[in-house]
Amino acid sequence: MSDNQLAVDVVRGEMQPWSDYSGKRGAVQGPVLRALLADVLPDGARTLILGPHGADLIEAVVAKASETTLLVRSVSDATELTEQFADKLQVVAGALDGLAGADRPPFDVVVAADGLDRVLGYDSDDLNWAQRLDALAAVAAPGAVVVLGLENEFSLTNLLDRRPADERHADDEWRPLHDDPTRPVSTEQLKAELARVGFENASAYAAFSVEEAPFALVTAEVAAAARPGQLPARLAVEALEAAAVAVPLLAPIAEGAESAARAGLLGATPSGWIAVAGAAVGHGVYAKTPGHTAVLTADAAEAGWTVAVDAAPAEASGLLQFDAAAVPASVPGGVTAETLLFRLAAAEDVPGFRDFAARLGDWARSQTGSRTLVRWDDVVVDGDSFAFGVSGWQTVAEESDKDLLSAAWARFHDRLIGAHRRHPWPPWMIGDDLVSALVAMSGIEAPAPVAATAADTPSAAVAYVARGKELAAALAGVLGIPSDASQTPDVRTALAEAERAKKESVELAGQIFGLERTLGFRDKALKTRETRIREMRTQVTKANAERTRLRNSKAYSAVKLIRKAAMIRNPRKFAGKVKRKVNRQLRNKLG
Repeated sequence: MSDNQLAVDVVRGEMQPWSDYSGKRGAVQGPVLRALLADVLPDGARTLILGPHGADLIEAVVAKASETTLLVRSVSDATELTEQFADKLQVVAGALDGLAGADRPPFDVVVAADGLDRVLGYDSDDLNWAQRLDALAAVAAPGAVVVLGLENEFSLTNLLDRRPADERHADDEWRPLHDDPTRPVSTEQLKAELARVGFENASAYAAFSVEEAPFALVTAEVAAAARPGQLPARLAVEALEAAAVAVPLLAPIAEGAESAARAGLLGATPSGWIAVAGAAVGHGVYAKTPGHTAVLTADAAEAGWTVAVDAAPAEASGLLQFDAAAVPASVPGGVTAETLLFRLAAAEDVPGFRDFAARLGDWARSQTGSRTLVRWDDVVVDGDSFAFGVSGWQTVAEESDKDLLSAAWARFHDRLIGAHRRHPWPPWMIGDDLVSALVAMSGIEAPAPVAATAADTPSAAVAYVARGKELAAALAGVLGIPSDASQTPDVRTALAEAERAKKESVELAGQIFGLERTLGFRDKALKTRETRIREMRTQVTKANAERTRLRNSKAYSAVKLIRKAAMIRNPRKFAGKVKRKVNRQLRNKLG
């Protein structure tokens, strides 16, 4: 391109000062959408990128296109993008209706993954969503490939967001479409609108996004057929849980997603949709591997799912490391072991739970030489056996069977108790005690108990339970979903915790009242005993005084003398002794 072509081209509707790349809502981006574009976009086409897109998506489109034009409504954004991409593409500042009115040849490919919300400016006409789609069709050639995004107002994150509407949506859209009756609200309506303007046979992906980056893209057909515990539903729930970290919720989002999947409505509850018209459908599932930037693709097969992960080097993160080679090429189509464990716990089927836990323990111990971290939410039921799912996280060091099983049960404990699910164990049996019991159910016998030397002596199983908790915490950290203690709870959980705290406070108040009454009774008893002791001391003092006076009296002396005289057994002998003693005393006095 020449130097004059590097300058920003301006059409009607430009905005300044303004930026769509900063503020509450950023530009759409992410490796998952980049992988989809790489699969569906044709090579060597004249391409238009409509609206704010991340640098990674722009690079992916430029790599496929022969000539690329990027339309953003902000002049400052257009200037920065021109400097960033130099001679790779032509940047135009202005609105979509301004571009449609300009004398330009039509485009063979239109990428509008950000949707049609942020394509108008100050001077644009007040176009509704359908009219904006008409303007998009006006700049596209017949039979063009179109990638169009659409935000879903019925998404679970939006329905369960406890913030009011004016706080959920910023002014980035300039003319918001949230209440536009022409805006599609389902994949069928979206495809019908595309067909209306000439884009026939469009396919749609349910986009489960974390902020502005899709975490998982699932075709509408696959999403409709997904049930709780199956691969597409698991990936969607993980995406929703990751997205909910930054959103204050009314209720746990995983519960709603599983209910939607059970009703076959998972495809109606994502963050948005990505429609692809004029190109062959890509893979059935695109997903970012949890905790890593690698992209996982999956397609339905007869026995389950064929899985592939793009080349990603092994990467260590503390106790764990991600290895794409650890992800199996095929995964059974069954549900996870955790799904069945939750069902058995909710049904309070303790014998069935114990039997299933024993089978899981036997299978886990049979995986000799494998460092893949065992997690029941990714272990898939395969007939009478089990198989690893799509998690590529492994332990850095060699871990014993006890440590790996403890990690699996510690994660299960957190997801069971943290979600306030129904279970058959007493409410006070939580934490290490419950994890130890679950490990014992899976075939790891606890060491023989030893005599306690102190009241706080730890149990013999504390070593491998503590190691399992460390591994489970490391996995939660790399997955980007913090523990319940470190994130703001949803309103339902907060109300339940408040009710439980209120009940505990009433119980503690009753205990305190009982202890105060007992202390009062004991205080009165002590005062009564103290008074009695003082009275007895006074009586003893008086008795001692009377005894002293009695001993000092003449009568007592006479009685004492008489008593001694009465004790004389031989009076004559005694009289002789007295006589001799008197004579001796007389002689001493006279002589």
